Amino acid sequence: MRVAIHQPQYLPWLGYLAKWAAADLFVFLDTVQYEKNGWQNRNRIKTADGARWLTVPVHAHLGTRVAEVSLDVDQPWAKRHLRAIETAYGAAPYWRAQRDELARLYARPWERLAPLTAASAEWLARAAGVTTPSRPASSLAVDDDDPTGRLVALCLAVGADTYLAGGHGARYMDAKRFTEAGIRVLYQAYAHPVYAQQHGDFVPFLSGLDLLLMHGDESLAILRRGDAWTEEP
Repeated sequence: MRVAIHQPQYLPWLGYLAKWAAADLFVFLDTVQYEKNGWQNRNRIKTADGARWLTVPVHAHLGTRVAEVSLDVDQPWAKRHLRAIETAYGAAPYWRAQRDELARLYARPWERLAPLTAASAEWLARAAGVTTPSRPASSLAVDDDDPTGRLVALCLAVGADTYLAGGHGARYMDAKRFTEAGIRVLYQAYAHPVYAQQHGDFVPFLSGLDLLLMHGDESLAILRRGDAWTEEP
Protein backbone atom coordinates (compact mmCIF):
# COMPACT_ATOMS: atom_id res chain seq x y z
CA MET A 1 0.00 0.00 0.00
CA ARG A 2 1.25 3.45 -0.93
CA VAL A 3 0.79 6.17 1.67
CA ALA A 4 1.38 9.90 1.36
CA ILE A 5 1.84 11.95 4.53
CA HIS A 6 1.73 15.71 4.40
CA GLN A 7 1.08 18.66 6.67
CA PRO A 8 -2.43 20.07 6.21
CA GLN A 9 -2.50 22.91 3.69
CA TYR A 10 -5.21 25.44 2.99
CA LEU A 11 -6.63 24.99 -0.54
CA PRO A 12 -3.40 23.22 -1.61
CA TRP A 13 -1.47 23.39 -4.89
CA LEU A 14 -1.40 20.86 -7.72
CA GLY A 15 1.63 18.88 -6.55
CA TYR A 16 -0.07 18.23 -3.21
CA LEU A 17 -3.20 16.97 -4.97
CA ALA A 18 -1.12 14.84 -7.36
CA LYS A 19 0.65 13.15 -4.45
CA TRP A 20 -2.72 12.49 -2.85
CA ALA A 21 -4.10 10.98 -6.06
CA ALA A 22 -1.05 8.70 -6.43
CA ALA A 23 -1.50 7.21 -2.94
CA ASP A 24 -3.81 4.55 -1.53
CA LEU A 25 -4.13 6.56 1.69
CA PHE A 26 -3.39 10.22 2.44
CA VAL A 27 -2.49 11.19 6.03
CA PHE A 28 -2.80 14.76 7.24
CA LEU A 29 0.26 15.34 9.44
CA ASP A 30 -1.49 17.48 12.04
CA THR A 31 0.86 16.47 14.87
CA VAL A 32 3.76 18.71 13.79
CA GLN A 33 4.39 22.31 14.77
CA TYR A 34 2.64 25.21 13.13
CA GLU A 35 4.83 27.10 10.65
CA LYS A 36 4.40 30.86 10.47
CA ASN A 37 4.32 32.17 6.89
CA GLY A 38 4.02 28.64 5.55
CA TRP A 39 1.24 26.97 3.58
CA GLN A 40 -0.77 25.61 6.48
CA ASN A 41 -3.06 28.64 6.69
CA ARG A 42 -2.66 30.38 3.35
CA ASN A 43 -2.47 29.97 -0.41
CA ARG A 44 -2.70 32.04 -3.59
CA ILE A 45 -5.36 32.65 -6.21
CA LYS A 46 -5.01 34.52 -9.52
CA THR A 47 -6.71 37.89 -9.87
CA ALA A 48 -6.80 40.59 -12.51
CA ASP A 49 -3.98 42.25 -10.54
CA GLY A 50 -1.85 39.11 -10.30
CA ALA A 51 -1.45 36.42 -7.64
CA ARG A 52 -3.11 37.20 -4.30
CA TRP A 53 -2.66 35.57 -0.92
CA LEU A 54 -5.66 34.26 1.00
CA THR A 55 -4.52 33.98 4.63
CA VAL A 56 -6.53 32.50 7.49
CA PRO A 57 -5.76 34.47 10.70
CA VAL A 58 -4.68 32.28 13.61
CA HIS A 59 -3.60 32.38 17.25
CA ALA A 60 -0.41 30.33 17.58
CA HIS A 61 2.69 30.47 19.76
CA LEU A 62 6.09 29.02 18.91
CA GLY A 63 5.94 25.23 19.25
CA THR A 64 2.15 24.93 18.98
CA ARG A 65 1.07 21.78 17.17
CA VAL A 66 -1.10 22.28 14.11
CA ALA A 67 -3.95 20.35 15.73
CA GLU A 68 -3.99 22.87 18.59
CA VAL A 69 -3.88 26.10 16.56
CA SER A 70 -7.04 28.19 16.94
CA LEU A 71 -8.43 30.69 14.44
CA ASP A 72 -8.94 34.38 15.07
CA VAL A 73 -12.73 34.19 14.96
CA ASP A 74 -13.08 37.94 15.50
CA GLN A 75 -11.95 38.54 11.93
CA PRO A 76 -14.46 37.96 9.08
CA TRP A 77 -11.83 36.10 7.06
CA ALA A 78 -14.27 33.55 5.59
CA LYS A 79 -16.48 36.21 4.01
CA ARG A 80 -13.43 38.00 2.69
CA HIS A 81 -11.97 34.86 1.14
CA LEU A 82 -15.23 33.86 -0.52
CA ARG A 83 -15.69 37.39 -1.85
CA ALA A 84 -12.12 37.46 -3.17
CA ILE A 85 -12.57 34.11 -4.90
CA GLU A 86 -15.84 35.20 -6.51
CA THR A 87 -14.29 38.48 -7.67
CA ALA A 88 -11.35 36.62 -9.21
CA TYR A 89 -13.27 33.71 -10.72
CA GLY A 90 -16.84 34.90 -11.18
CA ALA A 91 -16.36 34.67 -14.95
CA ALA A 92 -14.46 31.34 -14.83
CA PRO A 93 -16.15 28.46 -16.69
CA TYR A 94 -16.76 26.34 -13.58
CA TRP A 95 -17.45 28.98 -10.94
CA ARG A 96 -21.21 28.40 -10.95
CA ALA A 97 -20.75 24.63 -10.66
CA GLN A 98 -18.62 24.97 -7.50
CA ARG A 99 -20.02 28.15 -5.94
CA ASP A 100 -22.57 26.58 -3.60
CA GLU A 101 -20.23 23.91 -2.21
CA LEU A 102 -17.51 26.47 -1.65
CA ALA A 103 -19.99 28.78 0.09
CA ARG A 104 -21.02 25.92 2.39
CA LEU A 105 -17.39 25.29 3.28
CA TYR A 106 -16.90 28.92 4.31
CA ALA A 107 -20.22 29.06 6.16
CA ARG A 108 -19.18 26.41 8.70
CA PRO A 109 -18.22 27.77 12.16
CA TRP A 110 -14.49 27.01 12.10
CA GLU A 111 -12.56 27.43 15.35
CA ARG A 112 -9.35 25.45 14.75
CA LEU A 113 -6.91 25.42 11.87
CA ALA A 114 -6.39 21.68 11.32
CA PRO A 115 -10.06 20.81 10.67
CA LEU A 116 -10.42 23.81 8.36
CA THR A 117 -7.33 23.05 6.28
CA ALA A 118 -8.20 19.36 6.06
CA ALA A 119 -11.77 20.18 4.99
CA SER A 120 -10.60 22.72 2.40
CA ALA A 121 -8.13 20.20 0.99
CA GLU A 122 -10.71 17.38 1.07
CA TRP A 123 -13.27 19.51 -0.76
CA LEU A 124 -10.76 20.61 -3.38
CA ALA A 125 -9.42 17.09 -3.90
CA ARG A 126 -12.87 15.55 -4.29
CA ALA A 127 -14.07 18.34 -6.58
CA ALA A 128 -10.99 17.78 -8.75
CA GLY A 129 -11.65 14.03 -8.92
CA VAL A 130 -9.24 12.60 -6.32
CA THR A 131 -10.85 9.59 -4.61
CA THR A 132 -8.05 8.43 -2.29
CA PRO A 133 -9.28 8.32 1.36
CA SER A 134 -7.62 10.41 4.05
CA ARG A 135 -7.25 10.51 7.82
CA PRO A 136 -5.47 12.72 10.39
CA ALA A 137 -2.20 11.56 11.92
CA SER A 138 -3.61 12.51 15.34
CA SER A 139 -6.05 9.58 15.03
CA LEU A 140 -3.26 6.99 14.76
CA ALA A 141 -1.79 7.15 18.29
CA VAL A 142 1.77 7.73 17.04
CA ASP A 143 3.87 9.76 19.47
CA ASP A 144 7.35 10.32 18.08
CA ASP A 145 8.92 13.78 17.80
CA ASP A 146 11.75 12.61 15.55
CA PRO A 147 10.82 13.55 11.95
CA THR A 148 11.86 10.24 10.40
CA GLY A 149 10.66 8.15 13.32
CA ARG A 150 7.24 9.78 13.12
CA LEU A 151 6.88 9.05 9.40
CA VAL A 152 8.05 5.44 9.71
CA ALA A 153 5.68 4.85 12.64
CA LEU A 154 2.75 6.31 10.70
CA CYS A 155 3.55 4.10 7.70
CA LEU A 156 3.65 1.04 9.92
CA ALA A 157 0.44 2.06 11.70
CA VAL A 158 -1.53 2.04 8.45
CA GLY A 159 0.21 -1.00 6.92
CA ALA A 160 2.04 0.87 4.17
CA ASP A 161 4.88 -0.75 2.21
CA THR A 162 5.63 2.38 0.13
CA TYR A 163 6.01 5.96 1.31
CA LEU A 164 5.45 8.77 -1.21
CA ALA A 165 7.81 11.52 -0.09
CA GLY A 166 7.97 15.13 -1.20
CA GLY A 167 10.70 16.27 -3.50
CA HIS A 168 12.61 17.79 -0.58
CA GLY A 169 11.99 14.87 1.76
CA ALA A 170 15.64 13.83 1.83
CA ARG A 171 16.51 17.09 3.58
CA TYR A 172 14.85 16.08 6.83
CA MET A 173 14.51 12.28 6.89
CA ASP A 174 16.83 9.29 7.07
CA ALA A 175 15.91 6.99 4.17
CA LYS A 176 17.83 4.06 5.71
CA ARG A 177 15.32 3.85 8.53
CA PHE A 178 12.53 3.26 6.02
CA THR A 179 14.56 0.50 4.39
CA GLU A 180 15.17 -1.11 7.79
CA ALA A 181 11.41 -1.06 8.41
CA GLY A 182 10.71 -2.70 5.02
CA ILE A 183 9.24 0.46 3.49
CA ARG A 184 10.12 1.63 -0.01
CA VAL A 185 10.49 5.40 -0.52
CA LEU A 186 9.56 7.18 -3.74
CA TYR A 187 10.33 10.90 -4.12
CA GLN A 188 8.02 13.22 -5.97
CA ALA A 189 9.56 15.09 -8.91
CA TYR A 190 6.46 16.97 -9.96
CA ALA A 191 6.55 18.94 -13.22
CA HIS A 192 3.96 21.70 -12.99
CA PRO A 193 1.57 21.52 -15.97
CA VAL A 194 0.62 24.60 -17.96
CA TYR A 195 -3.11 25.11 -18.52
CA ALA A 196 -5.45 27.88 -19.64
CA GLN A 197 -5.90 30.61 -17.02
CA GLN A 198 -7.62 33.97 -16.82
CA HIS A 199 -5.88 37.31 -16.41
CA GLY A 200 -2.84 37.20 -18.65
CA ASP A 201 0.32 35.08 -18.61
CA PHE A 202 0.39 31.70 -16.90
CA VAL A 203 1.23 31.73 -13.17
CA PRO A 204 2.30 28.39 -11.58
CA PHE A 205 2.10 27.22 -7.96
CA LEU A 206 -1.32 28.64 -7.19
CA SER A 207 -4.02 26.93 -5.18
CA GLY A 208 -5.56 24.03 -7.08
CA LEU A 209 -8.74 26.09 -6.93
CA ASP A 210 -7.46 27.98 -9.98
CA LEU A 211 -7.31 24.81 -12.07
CA LEU A 212 -10.65 23.51 -10.79
CA LEU A 213 -12.60 26.68 -11.57
CA MET A 214 -11.05 26.92 -15.02
CA HIS A 215 -11.19 23.27 -16.11
CA GLY A 216 -13.72 21.41 -13.97
CA ASP A 217 -13.90 17.70 -14.79
CA GLU A 218 -10.60 17.84 -16.68
CA SER A 219 -8.71 18.95 -13.55
CA LEU A 220 -7.51 15.52 -12.43
CA ALA A 221 -6.11 14.59 -15.83
CA ILE A 222 -4.36 17.96 -16.11
CA LEU A 223 -2.80 17.95 -12.65
CA ARG A 224 -1.60 14.37 -13.07
CA ARG A 225 0.26 15.28 -16.24
CA GLY A 226 3.00 16.43 -13.89
CA ASP A 227 3.38 13.04 -12.15
CA ALA A 228 6.95 11.82 -11.76
CA TRP A 229 8.50 9.66 -9.03
CA THR A 230 12.10 8.59 -8.42
CA GLU A 231 13.85 6.25 -6.01
CA GLU A 232 16.62 8.79 -5.45
CA PRO A 233 16.04 12.35 -4.16
